Amino acid sequence: MTALTLSDWLALGVFLLCWIAYALVTDRVPAIRARSVIAAMDEHRRRWMIAMLERENRIADIATIGNLMQSTSFLATTSIFVLGGLVAMLGAPDLGRRVLAALPYTAVPEEAAWEAKIALLLVIFVNAFFALTWALRQFNYASILVSGIPAGPPDAARIAQAEAAARVVNRAARHFSTGLRSYYFGLAALAWLLHPLALVIASLLVLRELHRREFRSEVREALRAGNARR
Repeated sequence: MTALTLSDWLALGVFLLCWIAYALVTDRVPAIRARSVIAAMDEHRRRWMIAMLERENRIADIATIGNLMQSTSFLATTSIFVLGGLVAMLGAPDLGRRVLAALPYTAVPEEAAWEAKIALLLVIFVNAFFALTWALRQFNYASILVSGIPAGPPDAARIAQAEAAARVVNRAARHFSTGLRSYYFGLAALAWLLHPLALVIASLLVLRELHRREFRSEVREALRAGNARR
């Protein structure tokens, strides 16, 4: 069986650089993260928790958290189905390669290369599953924190409880974003089955789209403008 070619290794390097380096830079470098849509939403979620203190009826707040949990649960469940399909593809390499052979301009991989490419997809969606389920649990924790804060004027004790709830919600949102990025880069990794060059192009396109949405979108500008007017 033939191992991965040089072009495969180069394409894989580009992919890993796009996926891992982007996450490290945007999540771990404070000066860059502060300019992202995620950081802007962190402040809005904190305001939400502070405003919640003055509401005796918090059905709307719990419903909002429930809506966040529902979308997170949907993606976590979907990742399980994706993993099941990938395991099936791993167990039937001949069938999968015959399907690829019918497509034009496709470099059909040998069995060892096929297994390596499916293994990459498995790693990506396992990562997505763990990130999304952890986000789901944190949204669950946040709902308990919100329900446990007594209603009344925002004194120091209640504000501290609201700040704690905001931190939990923000961490849940961060892990949800991590899982969502895994989906995006999982679609890019799927292109590796076609050709190494397809993986490079798909990785760069996903990187460009993520950067546009998180740092250059109109939504980001609207959120930051809302924070500035506070």
